Amino acid sequence: MNIKINDLLKSITDEAPLSLQESYDNSGLIVGDPESVITKVLLSIDITFEVIAEAVEKKCDLIISHHPLIFKGIKKLTPSDPVSRIVIEAVQNRIAIAAMHTNLDNYQFGVNYQMAKKIGLERFKVLQPISNSLRKLVVFCPKSEAEKVRNAIFHAGGGHIGNYDQCSFNAEGLGSFRGNDQTNPFLGTIGELHFEQELRIETVVPSHLVPKVVTAMLEAHPYEEVAYDIIALENKYDGVGSGMIGFLPQPMHPLDFLDMIAEKLEADVLRHSQILNKKISKVAICGGSGSFLLHQAKMAAADAFVTADVKYHDFFDADQKLLFIDAGHFETEQFTKELIAEMIQKKFPTFAVLKSEVKTNAVQYHFKK
Repeated sequence: MNIKINDLLKSITDEAPLSLQESYDNSGLIVGDPESVITKVLLSIDITFEVIAEAVEKKCDLIISHHPLIFKGIKKLTPSDPVSRIVIEAVQNRIAIAAMHTNLDNYQFGVNYQMAKKIGLERFKVLQPISNSLRKLVVFCPKSEAEKVRNAIFHAGGGHIGNYDQCSFNAEGLGSFRGNDQTNPFLGTIGELHFEQELRIETVVPSHLVPKVVTAMLEAHPYEEVAYDIIALENKYDGVGSGMIGFLPQPMHPLDFLDMIAEKLEADVLRHSQILNKKISKVAICGGSGSFLLHQAKMAAADAFVTADVKYHDFFDADQKLLFIDAGHFETEQFTKELIAEMIQKKFPTFAVLKSEVKTNAVQYHFKK
């Protein structure tokens, strides 16, 4: 099966759009032509020379990594630094490179969702929702067409509030309009004032889905000129944000919990704060560097917080409120390959998606004899 790079990446960004990425990030296509046709994709956490060699051996035209190969601007492409050498190697072998990083971190069903499933959490939700990420859509349409317009909005992703979907408010009113001689009105007569019983439909839409929802709404709406409003809301939207928090099926002793985390995340070593004399039930997690969420985890009354890249003094900030665990950056994000594969195969079930067998973890451990 042959697919354009842009279409393949769209199968991911339709769910986790690039607008969700952090300002410092560089997600999306990094090397290559978006219109190029490819036959195989290789998924990896990082891109190294070994991963490029694997792609060459397996005849993959595209590599999608979690961590972007290029974070900062490159002023020249010479073999003077590792990143440039890898880019040159990829270009010489006609291999495109893309990354899906913090857009997957902030996506409700992204990296942290995957990690939550791996360690067996239940009833989990986003730990720190992003503010100002909700919009209210208000549209006016004739009563006879309201169901069609509503369904189009819902199908495109509007109308979700927590665990409820297809949420809207509908109020009847009398609309008026008069079309000039350049119009072809669905209702009424050109040049004459027309009054129509209409419904005002209100619903909420995540900001990253506004273009998709508005397009669907306009296509379903019968009027030539559609009256609608997009209103910014200050409400927090728990469908987008950092980290996750949920519950274990049964409370666990802290030492048993540490053993379980090490096993599920395939971690050789766990660094952690002081063991507390209470069982672990409510657990906060954040794949990768998540120390910035420690205060949020404490405020949410988590018994434990599992993340990575914790600095020495950060462990003091646990303040005997929870068990603070550094399980490793690679270890907490390694299952992102499975996530990306699922997203691609949902839309392109027969496309060749390969997961890299190269363990790109840059951190190695020496154990005392």
